[in-house]
Amino acid sequence: MKKIKKMAKSNKPTVKAKKPASSAGKSKKAEETKIKIDNLLKKGKARGFVTYSEIIKEFPHIEEDVALLDTIYDTFSESSVDVIESKDMIESEEVEGKKLEQGLDKESIDAVQMYLREIGKISLIDAAKERDLAKRIEEGDEEAKNILIKANLRLVVSIAKRYVGRSPDLSILDLIQEGNFGLFRAVEKFNWRKGYKFSTYATWWIRQAITRAIADQARTIRIPVHMMETISKYKQVLRRLSQDLGREPLPEEIAAEMNLEVEKIHHIQKIDQSTVSFEAPVGDDDGDSTLGDFVADEKILSSDQQAAQKILTGQFQEILNDLTPKEQKILQMRFGLGDGIIHTLEEVGKEFGVTRERIRQIEAKALEKIRQHEKSERLKSY
Repeated sequence: MKKIKKMAKSNKPTVKAKKPASSAGKSKKAEETKIKIDNLLKKGKARGFVTYSEIIKEFPHIEEDVALLDTIYDTFSESSVDVIESKDMIESEEVEGKKLEQGLDKESIDAVQMYLREIGKISLIDAAKERDLAKRIEEGDEEAKNILIKANLRLVVSIAKRYVGRSPDLSILDLIQEGNFGLFRAVEKFNWRKGYKFSTYATWWIRQAITRAIADQARTIRIPVHMMETISKYKQVLRRLSQDLGREPLPEEIAAEMNLEVEKIHHIQKIDQSTVSFEAPVGDDDGDSTLGDFVADEKILSSDQQAAQKILTGQFQEILNDLTPKEQKILQMRFGLGDGIIHTLEEVGKEFGVTRERIRQIEAKALEKIRQHEKSERLKSY
């Protein structure tokens, strides 16, 4: 025990562990986040509210960070600043109807209209009723949960319509279904004590569920949700500039419009490429020809390469035949000639009952014979 105490009192200098290099980066990011929230709060105090679009503009990836979302809501709630949906999120029924029917067959349109008629019969609820239901849900009331969900099904449809056409693999009904999953999650996570409307809070979860579904299901190779949003904005700018300019816009023009670096635009263009199946039919024939039929297999040698390899093998074998049987066997084992299996010096030594050094000497002697062989010049052309 005395020795242990002495060691504890040792005067050896202690080495302080260095902080991870990433801590400075995290601190800087936290400071930037605080500045953005303060700017939004200042704007909100001046007029009593901030809009959904304003928050999205400052925090494009916030839908993936629920903790930050709660922090923002807490800050605004304490300062009596409301978060409201921006005007561009609320589209007229006429415009929504046109978007909804784009690319849908009659059966799909009928199914959507039937669903809209059903949820249209459900009464909307006010903020006071929302708080009352949220309190009951907190106590485990399943009926209250169902009422709150049904009252916001129209919100899901309204948001899902904004994503029609983003993916050829997801119909409007698929988008609504994914949005409903987000709504269920919002009902479970909603904290009525923070003072904001449920519809505003649920919007985040609904959008996140839909965009994640597009990223997961619309592509063979998964693309992060925030990158899907960037690609979507890129396509919108591309279409608008193409119409305005009457031609395909340059990457520099798109970058200026999106306020991004040109390198970022090139990166987006590389990502925004559809995958093509080798089984995809080619031509107007009966479907027997596929894309894979026209793609060369680099592992298979061409006919001229096969012929050259056959000649090379034959000429090399002629040279090997001039070596002793032992030398031939050693080279075959060391270089995998014939069976393709390469053996170590030790393995070959055990095969012949000699040392590794002796095998190395025999191998070197055999290779020198090949280099000096009168037919070896022919092999150089290969």
